[in-house]
Amino acid sequence: MAKNPTKPAPPKPKPNKAAAKPAKAAKLKPAVPEPTPEPPALDLPTLRTRIDGIDQHIQQLIAERAQFANQVGKAKGKLAAAVDYYRPEREAQVLRRVVDRNDGPLNDEVLVRLFREIMSACLAQQEPLKIGFLGPEGTHSQQAVFKHFGHSIHGLPLSSIEEVFQEVEAGNADFGVVPVENSTQGTIQSTLDMFLTSKLKISGEVELRVHQHLLSRSGRIEDIERVYSHPQSFAQCKAWLRQYLPKAEKIAVASNAEAARRARNADDAAAIAGASAGNVYGLKNVAGPIEDRPDNTTRFLVIGRELFTPSGNDRTSLLIFIKDQPGALYNVLSPFAKRGLSMNRIESRPGHTGRWQYAFFVDIGGHVQEPAMREALEELEELAHEVKVLGSYPVAIA
Repeated sequence: MAKNPTKPAPPKPKPNKAAAKPAKAAKLKPAVPEPTPEPPALDLPTLRTRIDGIDQHIQQLIAERAQFANQVGKAKGKLAAAVDYYRPEREAQVLRRVVDRNDGPLNDEVLVRLFREIMSACLAQQEPLKIGFLGPEGTHSQQAVFKHFGHSIHGLPLSSIEEVFQEVEAGNADFGVVPVENSTQGTIQSTLDMFLTSKLKISGEVELRVHQHLLSRSGRIEDIERVYSHPQSFAQCKAWLRQYLPKAEKIAVASNAEAARRARNADDAAAIAGASAGNVYGLKNVAGPIEDRPDNTTRFLVIGRELFTPSGNDRTSLLIFIKDQPGALYNVLSPFAKRGLSMNRIESRPGHTGRWQYAFFVDIGGHVQEPAMREALEELEELAHEVKVLGSYPVAIA
């Protein structure tokens, strides 16, 4: 009898790999937050009440700041004059922090101007600074004074750039403000020439956007037969004058404020000057701004009697008398290039040391007390005929 064949063993069930793995947690989509409802608009009386409260708090803080500034003055001890309390590098640091903190809605320039006035008023508690500038009242130089020092100063309008230097050297002015270059017309040579012999130092710089206006007594362009202005202002507005006043006589004077002062005496005369000059001398605005370039900017230098310590973002101005030899200019600039110091500006002028002898005005990024600059100057002393440090000062702010 045949045996039953052996039945094959049933296959082992395959392990369920999916079941073996731990179940993954289901991904939950982040809940979309409900939009925060905007607070109800405040009515006008409530808004004014809030503003009044903020104004009171601001006033209290300004008074507190003034008290601390007064204590700083006392901590410095009995000093000779207001100029001894003034620290341009400290002011530059404060204003840079104002810019760094600014998140709007006011722009940097507005906030810097507000804080400058607060610092100016606090410093004037000791004694107002005396600042000389190219006058008379209403010049762009006066505007530069207010931008840099605020309005709590005693301004000294002077008749020439040379007189500004002289009054600061004599101690009759604590500082002076003089124009040095314009973005469209270049260097003001009379300012550079004064540094050839002056012992004064540059302690600051101001950049001022310059807007020119045509001003007259009658306010009618058809009345104008002659125009007064500073030669630089004529150059800045030459295209406009050629188009609108091609036949008018152009008379150069020492300053735009002087031009406004002359124009107020006759209906057929006009002046090219800033709007502030029109306010000072009672003139009407015929047209403006009339400068040919909308970015027209003048750089001013603040001159004093000493060098100040670094502010952290500084510029050094040098006057270099070179030796007459091949590659002389290359040789005197190489010490700065080797140390990564940036040259911002270079200008040559007759050196007043002999025929065809020239001096170079050079602006370098950095301060004379910083190691790289100090090393470069030591090397430069061996390469140049003479090196004069005109100043190390904070770079212009806003």
